[in-house]
Amino acid sequence: MLKQEDHKQHISERFNTELEGIKNRLLEMGGKVEEQLSAAVEALIDGDSGAAESIINRDHEVNEMEMVIDDECATILARRQPAASDLRLVVTVIKVNTDIERIGDEAAKIARQAVKLAEEGMSPTNYVEVRHIGSHVSSMLRNALNAFARLDVDLAVEVVKEDTNVDKEYGSAMRSLVTFMMEDPRDIGAILNEMWALRSLERIGDHASNIAEHVVYLVRGMDVRHQSLESFVEQVQESS
Repeated sequence: MLKQEDHKQHISERFNTELEGIKNRLLEMGGKVEEQLSAAVEALIDGDSGAAESIINRDHEVNEMEMVIDDECATILARRQPAASDLRLVVTVIKVNTDIERIGDEAAKIARQAVKLAEEGMSPTNYVEVRHIGSHVSSMLRNALNAFARLDVDLAVEVVKEDTNVDKEYGSAMRSLVTFMMEDPRDIGAILNEMWALRSLERIGDHASNIAEHVVYLVRGMDVRHQSLESFVEQVQESS
């Protein structure tokens, strides 16, 4: 017969296993979305409609993973009623889960633009902006997921800082593409498709930044959303 202390330890061990399980599943989902993003950008640049269609058709896999993780979090909240840091972990997983799913949606949108460009004609820009910003936001996403896995606040702060640079690069890219359209109206359709792809990349940068902010909440217990970059950095430094 189990003693009360043994029973409590057994429950605690099971709870820790459940928490570690949802964290690992979230990181698995993040890895899948990271692969989809890279493949979508590559399909657009290469004009590979077949690869793009494959990404679109697999988008449901991420949606299903999101629902499973949400259900597991709801079960933990109802059954375990976690407190303090355990509660913050579950809340963070729920929030990061949403951002990762939305990144998957944006990757599918890029793939749809890749199909259109392959069918309607490629952009004359050689996708310089797509290559650059695509690489930048892919790095942001990878670092945001690593910050979550390692509970690394410093890395999370760097991700949030990078989002400001991506926003500037996006604005510059839009101005450059408008110039291309003015020079040859025949390219307007293709360039508009490229613009939509860039818009999705910019949004992915926003979601990666959100994930990084959630990491700060998880580790420090601070809600740093909706602040200027300067206030965000200052608040994090003061809490260290």
